[in-house]
Amino acid sequence: MDQPKNPNPLAAAAVQDLICNDRVLSFSSPQLMGVLNITPDSFSDGGHLFDSGTVRLDAVRNQAQDMVAAGATVLDIGGESSRPGAVAVTSKEEQRRVLPVLEALADLDVVLSVDTYHADTVRTAIDAGAGMINDITGGSDPAVVGAVANSGVAYALMHMQGSPQTMQQDPTYENVVAEIAEYLARRVGECQRAGISANRLIVDPGFGFGKSLEHNLALLRQLPKIRVGNSPILVGLSRKSMIGAITGRPVDERLAGSLVTAVLAAQNGANLIRVHDVVESADVLSILDAYGTL
Repeated sequence: MDQPKNPNPLAAAAVQDLICNDRVLSFSSPQLMGVLNITPDSFSDGGHLFDSGTVRLDAVRNQAQDMVAAGATVLDIGGESSRPGAVAVTSKEEQRRVLPVLEALADLDVVLSVDTYHADTVRTAIDAGAGMINDITGGSDPAVVGAVANSGVAYALMHMQGSPQTMQQDPTYENVVAEIAEYLARRVGECQRAGISANRLIVDPGFGFGKSLEHNLALLRQLPKIRVGNSPILVGLSRKSMIGAITGRPVDERLAGSLVTAVLAAQNGANLIRVHDVVESADVLSILDAYGTL
């Protein structure tokens, strides 16, 4: 006789669907967000899709199709690296990188997310068909919040201490989980008061964005505590320095560590998992689902 499944109580909390313009993401099981870095300097794969100042649209299209075929329901398009110490780019340059990608992928059956905190990019990306804005500054610019409010797109609010240029110099908290939970709850409230409905908001604790290894591990262990109401939780752990700190592996050898963190995040209540390796991540989530722990 088949044994009954024993779902993880941390992952079993009711989570609302996420409205992404004309698409709806449902989280009866964790979903995957595939990473498309249209940059020369991202920590993991900078230059793969953007080389010598040119967007490699054929490579972008091929990678995007492979990710969707493997099970990604969101593709996150980034035109500015947010790795520690990264050099900021102008909104104009960011749009030069991102907008052709939105056009090239418009026919895919997937939510297209744009990773930006520039208001001009937000507005043009929404006009070009983006279904989500992924904001590493958590809605710190009222112009960005206003642009999202005037649309139907989803809005990912992330916590970051400092900026990409300063965030890893000396991250300090008295209680990292409580402080980030309070920050995200405050940001969600501000966005709702600005006119963004709760079912368009998703929260992200910002692993590696102004956090030490111990901060990251505490957040991973206590992930449900940062949920705001029944909002979904987005996490990005793939290939990050915390995995290198634990394993000693360079960026291009962190697949195993990335898969373990994806499993832990899913078991601890993550609803949307941002990954570079969609095929392998989809496999581990399928096994977890079959085993009965999602």
